[in-house]
Amino acid sequence: MRRLTWSDVTPQPAWLNRRQLIAGAAALAASPALARIEAAPSRYSTDAKPTALEDITSYNNFYEFGTGKGDPAKYAGGLTVDPWSVVIDGLVDKPGTYDLADVIKGQPLEERIYRFRCVEAWAMVVPWIGFELAGLLNRVGVQPSAKFVAFETLVRPEEMPGQKSPFIDWPYREGLRLDEAMHPLTILATGLYGEEMPKQNGAPIRLVVPWKYGFKSIKSIVRISLVDKMPRTTWNMLQPSEYGFYSNVNPKVSHPRWSQASERVIGSGLFGGRQDTLMFNGYEAEVAGLYSGMDLKANY
Repeated sequence: MRRLTWSDVTPQPAWLNRRQLIAGAAALAASPALARIEAAPSRYSTDAKPTALEDITSYNNFYEFGTGKGDPAKYAGGLTVDPWSVVIDGLVDKPGTYDLADVIKGQPLEERIYRFRCVEAWAMVVPWIGFELAGLLNRVGVQPSAKFVAFETLVRPEEMPGQKSPFIDWPYREGLRLDEAMHPLTILATGLYGEEMPKQNGAPIRLVVPWKYGFKSIKSIVRISLVDKMPRTTWNMLQPSEYGFYSNVNPKVSHPRWSQASERVIGSGLFGGRQDTLMFNGYEAEVAGLYSGMDLKANY
């Protein structure tokens, strides 16, 4: 079956206009993401039809801008994403503060059409533009004692009004085991639908781990740390009985307050159609080996 790309679900006039705009912007080298937006489709992409851009950009969780699904689109416009830098530290050979252009430099961008599954039991299909996290980690040199990768989101309450709430101990934190971080499905995304990453979706750079619940895919990253112990993560600190460190999509393990056996498909009508949840969000063949011998109910 032919792999879909974002142009397959976009009307041709809009597709051509957008391509022309992107080409002009790239010629001016307006941003590192746009300069390399011509990304090749990936063999890791799903054949599922991508969710409409309007739905992807208007229905999401980004608590730095509020707890409502529409709050990120409403309030993220004022976020400054240029200049942007990422601290890479801990157990690496080349620690430092890297400009975004340096983070992206030399990384082959690909279009990855991935299933996206929220822990709240709703789902999308998103055409990301990004590169494998492993490429960046290999560049900075992972030391032998490193076992985990920890991430932090920007803290800027003057531009991120949700951070004025004490509900979360900011910054937002997430983490992966090193083998998860190095897996080829794990990417750092700088765009979607062939354009720069929208601010409400985690501009200018975010993590995407498609076999885990969406809150693991941390947005607007400013720090990546290689560590030897399992890092503390935001939702696990808030509700450890509900949000495990691994948070792999698993229809057999219910959230304490709802079933994970099925999911509501965003963009499928007024009330949203439902479909069965797939083990590891449909990526079982690629990632099940990472958890061989583990009790996935205990290590939820």
